[in-house]
Amino acid sequence: MSVSSSPSSGTIDKRRWIALIVVCLAMLMNALDGSIVNVALPSIQHDLHFSQSNLTWVVDAYLIAFGSFLLLAGRLGDLLGRKKVFLSGVAIFTLSSLVCAVATSQAMLIAARFVQGIGGAVSTSVIVAIIVTEFTGATERAKAMSAYMFVAVGGGSIGLLVGGVLTQAVNWHWIFVINVPIGILTFFLGSVLIKENAGLGVRHGLDVTGSLLMTTSLVIGIYAVVKASSYGWLSVHTLGFGAVSVVLMSAFLVLESRVAKPIMPLRIMKLRSLTASSVVRGLTFAAMFAVFFFGALYLEKVLGYAPLRTGIAFLPMTLAMAVMSLGLTSRLLIRFGPMKLLVPGMSAAIIGLLLLSRTPVHANYFVSILPAFLLLGMGMSISAVPLLTIAMADVPKNDAGLASGIVNVSMWLASSIGLAIFGTLAASKTTSLVAEGQSQASALVAGYHVTFLIGAILAAMGLIVTLVLLRAPAKGVVEAQASPSLESEMDHSELLAAEF
Repeated sequence: MSVSSSPSSGTIDKRRWIALIVVCLAMLMNALDGSIVNVALPSIQHDLHFSQSNLTWVVDAYLIAFGSFLLLAGRLGDLLGRKKVFLSGVAIFTLSSLVCAVATSQAMLIAARFVQGIGGAVSTSVIVAIIVTEFTGATERAKAMSAYMFVAVGGGSIGLLVGGVLTQAVNWHWIFVINVPIGILTFFLGSVLIKENAGLGVRHGLDVTGSLLMTTSLVIGIYAVVKASSYGWLSVHTLGFGAVSVVLMSAFLVLESRVAKPIMPLRIMKLRSLTASSVVRGLTFAAMFAVFFFGALYLEKVLGYAPLRTGIAFLPMTLAMAVMSLGLTSRLLIRFGPMKLLVPGMSAAIIGLLLLSRTPVHANYFVSILPAFLLLGMGMSISAVPLLTIAMADVPKNDAGLASGIVNVSMWLASSIGLAIFGTLAASKTTSLVAEGQSQASALVAGYHVTFLIGAILAAMGLIVTLVLLRAPAKGVVEAQASPSLESEMDHSELLAAEF
């Protein structure tokens, strides 16, 4: 008896892997946009005559929209079909990128950035769910997750490099133009290659009230967070908007516990594998985003690097992630299980952050910075895939889109809150030291050291949560891998050649 696959099986397998490239292209656009704008802000400010306070809206408009629509879009993927939602997000992101590129006024750019954030959220929210449903075997899923996490984590440092090149070589408009051909290609290939899931449907009515409460609560709450560094954490502005957000979210949770067809079934929050791993992801990614943001400031403002040189300085971190993501992490995960990767991976990231917290004013890049960047790149790459695998392990197939949204919200929201807090603390430390008579460079370095040290503490907290709460879910992943189906046990090429 032969179990060799029909000729169409090889085509199906290729389709899945090409579809992975497609969703990773969309993730790359979104990840790039999180950092590519930073190096172009001075040029944007000069051309469109932004004040310093209004300039923050070029970044904040995107962040507020992106964070607010992740959960809603993820759930709509479960209800309406993830392919439809993904392609809609890519289309919105691409068109709004074009508007950003041709923006001639402050209002036009800020409005387009807000819509761009919505498009990014809509496409990103369902990517993990698409990967989970496309790749059911343990080995294949680990490889697919590795590729996705490389793009998600490495995109930030790639964005600094690309932004520096385009801003210096051409002008700031091209940081948005670059999204257009990528978006068109992604939409076309996605429409052909991505397999649509059977959506749960909205035959019995969509939870419109719940959707409005959740999204409005997130918009207001995230607005309060991203503007806290400007108004102060204990200001009437921050506390007032924060209180409104909490009230709306409380009303949303009460509603979801009572309606027959909730937009977010609360049962999913009872999955310890999802909730605990999301907490760990939030803590570690908050620390990582501190490195991208304040590391770039340190290189430019203290060491005097140009934008392009700053991007090149982050390149070894990206390469370290690439080395680990191109098959190595997935093989280690299959062989050793999640916990034996999480502990050394997160420990390496902690050591890297501690090294950055001791960098001098006149640092030698190869002595003081490169070792830290390499440790962070390898550590985050090694730990991110096991965390994502644990998060999605026990999620019911019909709730995969919502879980994907939760995974992304945990990373994004924690990073935004972390950056706002880090920015306040760094500025406070720098201001106080300048007042005491220290040089501007020394004061800046001391402020950045505070952020890196707190980042190390957050990553250490994530490691503690991992050791306390994720041992059992990680063991479940190992047990599931120990008794896979025939297709999960062997590579597809081996399955094609198998004869009985």
